[in-house]
Amino acid sequence: MIDVIVAGGGPTGLTLASELRLHGVQVLVSEKETEPARYVRALGLHVRSIELMDQRGLLERFLALGQRHPVRGYFAGLDKPAPDRLDTAHAYVLGIPQPTTDRLLAERAAELGAEIRRGCELVGLSQDDHGVTVELADGTQLRSRYLVGCDGGRSTVRKLLGVGFPGEPTRVETLLGEMEVAVPPEVVAAVVAEVRKTQKRFGTAPLSGDGVYRVLVPAEGVAEDRSVPPTFEEFRKQLRTFAGTDFGVHSPRWLSRFGDATRLAERYRTGRVLLAGDAAHIHPPTGGQGLNLGIQDAFNLGWKLAAEVNGWAPEGLLDSYHAERQPVAADVLNTTRALMELLSTEPGPRAVRQLVSELMDFEEVNRYLIEKITAIGIRYDFGGGHELLGRRMRDVRLKRGRLYELMHGGRGLLLDQTGRLSVAGWADRVDHVVAVSEELDVPAALLRPDGHVAWVGDDQQDLLGQLPTWFGAALG
Repeated sequence: MIDVIVAGGGPTGLTLASELRLHGVQVLVSEKETEPARYVRALGLHVRSIELMDQRGLLERFLALGQRHPVRGYFAGLDKPAPDRLDTAHAYVLGIPQPTTDRLLAERAAELGAEIRRGCELVGLSQDDHGVTVELADGTQLRSRYLVGCDGGRSTVRKLLGVGFPGEPTRVETLLGEMEVAVPPEVVAAVVAEVRKTQKRFGTAPLSGDGVYRVLVPAEGVAEDRSVPPTFEEFRKQLRTFAGTDFGVHSPRWLSRFGDATRLAERYRTGRVLLAGDAAHIHPPTGGQGLNLGIQDAFNLGWKLAAEVNGWAPEGLLDSYHAERQPVAADVLNTTRALMELLSTEPGPRAVRQLVSELMDFEEVNRYLIEKITAIGIRYDFGGGHELLGRRMRDVRLKRGRLYELMHGGRGLLLDQTGRLSVAGWADRVDHVVAVSEELDVPAALLRPDGHVAWVGDDQQDLLGQLPTWFGAALG
């Protein structure tokens, strides 16, 4: 029996596979596509995802292939200066095309020993008290202790489970594709700048030095079946409608369409089957949060599911995945709803847009919106207590090295500035680091494997009361 089958080999599924393998969990990633996608859907990583890559020692791989762009107050296309002292050591957005992200994550999962099977489509599932039986398109049956559906917005796993996916259907549709442009870059830039004064869902971006562009343009209407890509002539027609020119586009590499449907799964867990990434939530790509939200789901779920498989999970730990991540997704969905309204060309939304622009001139408003988009403002509900509880800990400099350098193994960590505390009984799950940081104004902090603060203080008995909540019973 396999420990965990992950349905879907995109960023969420691959991240989850790596997190599980860090804890010795046997993982099979089942991906229906025979080859990795070469088209570019997502364009980069936000701050929190960058931090997570740093926590696992992967960031240098991404930095070598990406481009850093300073974080700015860029909400619904409203460009404002970034506030001073953003609470992160990584105050930038990393521009990196999704195929590159997918490749790096796949390489990492394979290095750690995850098995990735392509051309392996899940078509059926059933579960009992001991495991999940998965049926593949070729008739093969596999048995696992748990199954996680990371298989996208049209998730087969979610549909087979019968999990509700309430929300709003698509009202407006956008065409997206990659193609060559025949006119000089300065001509493209000038036309786009003019069109974007009134239509924020229009844009082009060069992908290489050979004239290939990523092109975005509003569709004429909503297609009956959005799984069917638009024709190239549709693209050219809409470009002419909005820009007065089609830029001489030719040689399309791929064409697609997306809508503004916004939906959230009613539950993230059904027995031994869980959902993550787009299988659990869909929303328009405005704000660039989709890929990032899925990766962050995987970091939250990975160590909890591993704890369940390895037999030390305290009661309720696996259910806390839904309790923590569904509200985060609900907030992202509301944010993208607001963003889509602010991009409207109607008089009412344009008036609200002007008001939001004025409000963003207040630094605290600007900071709040940046923290929301970049996910560094998330605070899980751990009850009352210190303001750090439930928040992720930013990377801090220690007398020797950095905090995130100590988190590569995906274990819990007690950062102890007192030197008087102990995690005896949990040493197989929690690292005890006695170190001093001028950037940390608490005596000690207990961090979960995903970097969120579970306890703050200096009292050993108080610590002993919190360790079992997150890391199970002490060894005898």
